[in-house]
Amino acid sequence: MKFGPLNDENFIMYAMQAYDNPVCKGINEFNDDLTRVKYIKRLLNRYDKKKDLKERLILNHIILLNNVFGNEACSRILFFKVCPKLHPYLKSFLDYLQIIPKTIPEVDLTKIVSDHRVTTILNNLK
Repeated sequence: MKFGPLNDENFIMYAMQAYDNPVCKGINEFNDDLTRVKYIKRLLNRYDKKKDLKERLILNHIILLNNVFGNEACSRILFFKVCPKLHPYLKSFLDYLQIIPKTIPEVDLTKIVSDHRVTTILNNLK
């Protein structure tokens, strides 16, 4: 099934279709994986307000989401669920992991500039 831009009505259907976890034991595990989006939002908000970046924790959550949804679906879900003012931070993480697609229907990725502070922190990870 082809999906245009995500909205509240088609979001869960899109996420379920994109979900690929061969060891998933049920809907609870799917919901647990989707809950990671909330954690990422919370951590990005925390950075925006307090300048306290938990970069490794954010990376871990994004990697796990990417593993079960794939690059495009992971990016689409995150950009849909994360508020636009946090998109530069999110783009920095996806660029760092090299998992950001060239385009997605939810946002114009060319107009979102990665946050240089986040990019610097990520590039200094060992």
